[in-house]
Amino acid sequence: MRSKLFVPGVRPELFAKALASEADGLSLDLEDSVPDEAKSRAREHVAAFLGSVELRDTRKCVVVRVNPLHSPHFSQDMARVACPGVHWINLPKAESSNDVLLAVASLESAEATNGVEAPIRLLVNIETPKGLRLSASIAAAHPRVVGLQLGLADLFAPFGIDRGNPGNVHAAMHAMRMSAAEAGVLACDAAFTDVQDQAGFVAEARMARGLGYVGKSCVHPRQVSLANDVFSATLAEVDAARRIVWAADLAASRGHGAFVVDGRMVDTPLLDRARAVVAQAEAETARSGR
Repeated sequence: MRSKLFVPGVRPELFAKALASEADGLSLDLEDSVPDEAKSRAREHVAAFLGSVELRDTRKCVVVRVNPLHSPHFSQDMARVACPGVHWINLPKAESSNDVLLAVASLESAEATNGVEAPIRLLVNIETPKGLRLSASIAAAHPRVVGLQLGLADLFAPFGIDRGNPGNVHAAMHAMRMSAAEAGVLACDAAFTDVQDQAGFVAEARMARGLGYVGKSCVHPRQVSLANDVFSATLAEVDAARRIVWAADLAASRGHGAFVVDGRMVDTPLLDRARAVVAQAEAETARSGR
C-alpha cells in the first residue's frame, strides 16, 4: 500500500472525496483528529460509511484507526467499526505483545457479533520509546498483525527529538523496519503533517523506501501522488525483476540452482525481492484497471 489517506471520522463530507482519490488505502480516523466530545459522533459517521453502497465495491484497503487500547473509547470503537467492509484496524500506541493479544480478543468478539466472515487484520502503530524497543515482539505477537506503522510525532516530540534531523528519522525507521522484517510483516511509514513541505515529504518517503517500507501515510490529498510516485517501482526495476523471475523459472526447469542475470549472480534473497516487485506492479495495474 503505497499511500494511505487519513480522513477524520468527524468529517463525513470528506469520505467520498477520499474514496475517489488515487490513494491505495483509506484510513478513517477515530483517534487524534477527533476531539473527545466528538468521539461518539465520529464513530457513528464511520460506521454508517462502512455500510454504504459507495464502499462496497472499492478496491482500496479500508482501514479504521481506533482509539488506544487503554482509552475509554477503545471498546466502543471496536464493537462499532470492526464490521464487514473493513480490512485493517489500526491500533495506536501499542507497547507490548499483550496489548496486541488484548486487541485481538476484542476484535474477534466484535467480528462474531457483527457477522464478519473475512478476518480483519491489525496494523499496529509504533509511537513510543517502549513500543519501539519491543516492536519485534509486538510484530510477532499474533498472525492478525499485518504490519507495523511508525508514528514519529508521538515518538519524537515529547522528548525533544528533532524530526528535521535525517539521522534521527533514519534511526527510528531502521529499528522498526528490522522488527517488521524479523516478524515477516509490512512496515508503513509515518505521516508528514506539514502539507506545504512537499520536498520534506518526498525526502522522508524516499528514505523509507530505501529501507524497504511499503508506503507512507498521507494527511492531505496532495500528498497521495507524491507517495505513489516514490513507492512505485520504476519500469526499469519491474523489467529487471521480470528477467530475474523468468531466468529462475528457466533454471528450475533445467534442474539448475544457480544462474546469472545481467552479469549478476542471483541468490534467494534477490529472487524473493524480484518476485515482490513483480507482484507489486501487477497489484498496481489491477488497482488502476489498466
